[in-house]
Amino acid sequence: MLTDTLIRKTKPPAKPTKLMDERGLFLLLAPSGGKWWRYRYAFAGKEKLLSLGIYPDVTLRQAREARDDARKLVAKGIDPSAVRRQEKRAVQEAGANTFATVAKEWLENVKPKWAAVYHGDTTTRFETYVFPDIGRTPIADVTAPELLAVLRKIEARGTVETAHKVARACGQVFRYGIATGRCERDPAADLRGALKARPKPQHMAALPATELPAFLRKIEEYEGEVQTKLALRLLALTFVRTNELRGATWAELDLDRAEWTIPAERMKTKAPHHVPLSQQAVAAFRSLQDMNGKWPWVFAGRAPTTPMSKNTVLFALYRMGYHGRMTGHGFRALASTALNEMGYRPDVIERQLAHVERNAVRAAYHRSQYLEERKAMMQQWADHLDVLRTSERKVSGVRSTDTDLTS
Repeated sequence: MLTDTLIRKTKPPAKPTKLMDERGLFLLLAPSGGKWWRYRYAFAGKEKLLSLGIYPDVTLRQAREARDDARKLVAKGIDPSAVRRQEKRAVQEAGANTFATVAKEWLENVKPKWAAVYHGDTTTRFETYVFPDIGRTPIADVTAPELLAVLRKIEARGTVETAHKVARACGQVFRYGIATGRCERDPAADLRGALKARPKPQHMAALPATELPAFLRKIEEYEGEVQTKLALRLLALTFVRTNELRGATWAELDLDRAEWTIPAERMKTKAPHHVPLSQQAVAAFRSLQDMNGKWPWVFAGRAPTTPMSKNTVLFALYRMGYHGRMTGHGFRALASTALNEMGYRPDVIERQLAHVERNAVRAAYHRSQYLEERKAMMQQWADHLDVLRTSERKVSGVRSTDTDLTS
């Protein structure tokens, strides 16, 4: 039988040598000085070897305990080598099925169905709040208390709404994990009622129509960057979403035809959106073309290879004195209210706002039949803004003096 003293005193041999213990256990010595525990056993009529670790990381006592455990398996008709392979496979699968791995796979799976901005925001929340804490944990091992700890950190930042969004997204990942066989349950479902109540939804700030003339004059008097001023002007002229504007590329624009086609992947509705451009809008885009025409983005960021920051417009409105009173989205509300008062058909306005039409037949009709009406509406809207900017006339109650627009 071996002893620790004997093992320590044994010098590296000239060739691989075995130091025998008992019951099939031995220590394999290498000329390089390495010492490996091995257990020889017979199973199904064949002689087999099982590795038990390296000395001195695995002591003599630990090696004997491991040998005894293996002997018990053999006595039950179980091959210890097969058990070892299963254990290694389980470890490898756990490593390949961490929460982060499954979440990234899920994000890639839903990417074609989501607007790029929404997908990017969801990805950022995972990378910022979730992956640092539980990203490396096998998804099957994540518990409700561990997930709650992640969400509590978000709540502590004062962003309760974000905590609820993260909880919902994590629940979707767990359900995807269940469907793909990586976990058996969704611990996010156990957290119902554990988070602080969501704040009451607040509508995005928009000015009353009576303040539009003064607001338009402030845009023209804006002393910040010219690009930002043109962005504000184009939001008023086109009333697209802020992200749709700042992400515009020159490839989307045909200024000679006065057309802007926003591709489906950039739209919240996941359908391409056609924006007829007024003469004033074309002029604004041509000014930007003189500035940024050599870059892919219409609104170039600090690094011209990236678009303008999503906060640029909002901060410009702050500087103009409209903090809490107006947002980029507010242009859409203003246009919708005014155009309805000017007598345009609601369906035409809704189509220009790129709101979702759930009826497929009506949606096709909108695309094919409303374009000419929308072209006329966008030009009259631009002319109307010019009149408001140069006069004290109020929007409220104003109706079109042109031919009947409701026919």
